[in-house]
Parts: sequence; C-alpha cells; structure tokens
Amino acid sequence: MNAQQDPQFTQWYMDPVVNNIGAAGQSNLSNISTFYRQQWVGINHSPVTYLLNFDSRFNDGPFGIGVQLYQDEIGNESNTMIKLGPSYTFNPNSSGTKFSLGLSASIFSKKIGHVYDWIPPDTPVNDDGAIPNGTQSDLAVDVDFGFFMRNSDRFYAGLSTTHLAQTVFQDLSIRPSRHYYLMGGYNFDLSGDQLVLRTNFLSKTDLAATAIDFNVNVLINEMLWAGISYRPGDAVAPVLGYQLRMEKQEQITSSEQFLRIGYSYDVTTSELQTYSQGSHEIFLSYAFLFKSTPIQNKFANPRFL
Repeated sequence: MNAQQDPQFTQWYMDPVVNNIGAAGQSNLSNISTFYRQQWVGINHSPVTYLLNFDSRFNDGPFGIGVQLYQDEIGNESNTMIKLGPSYTFNPNSSGTKFSLGLSASIFSKKIGHVYDWIPPDTPVNDDGAIPNGTQSDLAVDVDFGFFMRNSDRFYAGLSTTHLAQTVFQDLSIRPSRHYYLMGGYNFDLSGDQLVLRTNFLSKTDLAATAIDFNVNVLINEMLWAGISYRPGDAVAPVLGYQLRMEKQEQITSSEQFLRIGYSYDVTTSELQTYSQGSHEIFLSYAFLFKSTPIQNKFANPRFL
C-alpha cells in the first residue's frame, strides 16, 4: 500500500511556506493565510484538513519567522502539529534574486481512535496488534528544513524536507517518513500587467512513492485569476481566485494591504472516483505592512538666522 502522510493542498503555490520554511519572511509584507480542505467527499471519514500560516520579516533585516498550525483528520486518526522557526534571507544578487534558508521545530500530536469507530460493525476484525482496540495518543518533536529563491514576481524555486528527525511515536509504534519537496514556478507577461500566465509545479516524495502537482493559471488585471491543476493518477482541479491590493499614503503614515481568496475543486481521476465526489479547498490570505515616519522637530536660535 502507499498513501499520503503529510497533508496535501491543491493551492499550495499561493503560500509556499506551507511546504518550505525557507520562504518565510522573503516578502516585505507580513502574511496570514489559511486553508480548508475536504478531500474525497462521499467517503466516510475522508481527510479534512485545516491549516493556518503566519510569516513575517523582522523590521527590514534579513531574519524572518514562520509559524504554522494544522489539524488533519483522516479515518480514525487525528493529527495536530505546531511549527515555529526562523529564516535568513541573503542580499539579492546582481539579477535581484533572493536566496533564503529556514529551519523549524515542530510539536506533532497523533491520536488513533477506537477501531470500531471507523470500521462497519459487521466487518470481521482480526486480532492485529498494530490496530488499537481503544484510543491511543502520543507526542513527538521533529524538524523541517528549507531552501528558497525568488526573483521578484518573475520566478521562484525551492527545496525542502519535513520530518527530518523522523522521531518515533513510541506508544503508537509509528515513525513518520521523511518527505522531500521540490517546487518552482515562472510567470510570463502576455499583455503587460493586464494578463500574466503563472506556472507552478511541486514534486513530493518519501523516496518510496512520488506525487507531482502541475498548475497553470492566468492573472487578469492583477485582480482575478483562473486556471487548472493536474495531479497525475489522482485529480484534475479547476481553480478560481480574486485578489485586492490597497495602498494608502498620508503625511507620516503609509500602509499596504493585500487580500486574496481562492477556491479549487478536485475532480478525482483515480479508482476512488467511483466512491468520491471530489475534493473542495478554500484558500484565504491577508498580507499587510503599516509604517509611520516620526515627526522631526527642528529648532533655530534667533541669534543665528
């Protein structure tokens, strides 16, 4: 058998920090994003995932920070994880490309419920020691690492790994697999800023099984986007989104705010299509930067004008 272990998101490219801590703090804006995913609707106890991300830069320096919280429910298993870690962005090179490294520590809680809570009552159950007859839970500490590079709004690329320490859940006899993520994307101007073709890809592997996501979407007038994602062997997903940028400049204060919302619907293409009605995913983010310039008082001596 093979199956996903880390949560997956169709709109991951809207916030690369989801899979790569190295991307935290690369923007001048502080960013809060959230994902809600209901996977394989129609199948009992199918995965439901909530994720909240925050990343920011310390003043205008090279250090950033990323914080992540997610809750993942699948079958009789419940996973909760909190991640926290710094990133460091190097000065841009001659082409304006920024490079950054990130490292995060995570607290991972896993709970497995009673076997009869998710297997139909009439199903014979063997006496399998790996399947608990009651609720069991355990806690582990793990580490993630990421490398990320970006050239303004033109292109980006990243390489990261999760569960680097592969800490064992002793009470559950479960060892999380180390996951590797390779991501990248490039934007093509079709008509100046009025029409931009954005391409993205993500490869996920634990060196036993590999999944790849492709996405193409068109951004219109820096406001609306629409496109499609493809995950070979799993799903085809139309995506639709809206964004709004608000800037304000006053005498001593300025602000920049950026709101984005997106929706995707995964049409299942695997053998699960007989039982699944697809997957729904909603993405929402708010980015902000507020600045104030102190008033400088000037004094003049009337004897020296």
